[in-house]
Amino acid sequence: MAFRQLEFKHSGPTLLTATNWNNIQHRRSIAACLVQGVYILEEDRQDHRTLHHALAPPWWNSFNFELLPQVLIDDSDSSIFGAIYKFESPLNTSCKYVVAFRGTLIKWGTVKQDITLNLHYIFSQHKLPNSSRFAKALIAVKTLVDDAGAANVWLAGHSLGSLIALLVGRNMVKMGFLVETYLFNPPFASLSRLVERIIKKQISKFMARIIGDVIRAGILSLGQASQVDNPFIKLASWTPHLFVNPDDLICSHYIPYFEQRKTMVSIGASTIGKMGTQISVTSIITSLSLATEPYHLLPTAYLVTNLAKNLTNKEVHGLAQWWSDSFIGEPELQNL
Repeated sequence: MAFRQLEFKHSGPTLLTATNWNNIQHRRSIAACLVQGVYILEEDRQDHRTLHHALAPPWWNSFNFELLPQVLIDDSDSSIFGAIYKFESPLNTSCKYVVAFRGTLIKWGTVKQDITLNLHYIFSQHKLPNSSRFAKALIAVKTLVDDAGAANVWLAGHSLGSLIALLVGRNMVKMGFLVETYLFNPPFASLSRLVERIIKKQISKFMARIIGDVIRAGILSLGQASQVDNPFIKLASWTPHLFVNPDDLICSHYIPYFEQRKTMVSIGASTIGKMGTQISVTSIITSLSLATEPYHLLPTAYLVTNLAKNLTNKEVHGLAQWWSDSFIGEPELQNL
């Protein structure tokens, strides 16, 4: 059964028989499948499946992509954490290259390093930007952008891989490049999320969020003199696609994160609301510095919430839901 889950013909999208690149649903499904290709590429490596025994190629060949030889390999465990795909078709699309990153893979050859990077994100967020994965990913994407142009490159990642894609995308914005980005189940570290799970009454949650915004806005005003050079504000020109499931504890806080801005506007406190969404108390605590950039926070995004019901705990954080026939959801623009 587990083997069948790795095979495209059994687990891939069944309704996507003809690709329409103007259809956001198709683009979502393809981006997710390309990320799945990275997971299975590493599984093929660990299980010594090569040539016609390899299970990964259909996950990109089915959409006319070619895997480029320069796969991205982690220095610590020699695992494949990313792949670069080239679109091989006469169609005139904006997607010429896709750089995709897998998330945590619970296998002997990867689990130690993957969990270490996850712990860095939770307890010491400033360490992940210094990892070899981020450094290699940034070099690969910058090289592609220099050669093909930012408009022809996509980023995609799932879970831990979406953090890498998010970090790379943010850094490309700082360099003046806007890269189309697809982030599946991106982790959102938040102390307020834990508080809200303890608080049962909705009115109490409402007040807790307002108080949290006021506190964060106060911290921000102490550590920042001007909005002109604010890196968070500069990110507003970039609008990544965020795919979250409301039942997934790892990524679901993106939903109230964006909703809170609308709430603050409705009560006449839009300025405090905007300031409150720029800072992460978790980032400050884990790095002991106001200067640490909370890279999971965003001024703008296309937020896509999967409203499909009856998913298991494993499925709500899984990648397959984003190409599943049962997916229900539409992108909603969130901005400052």
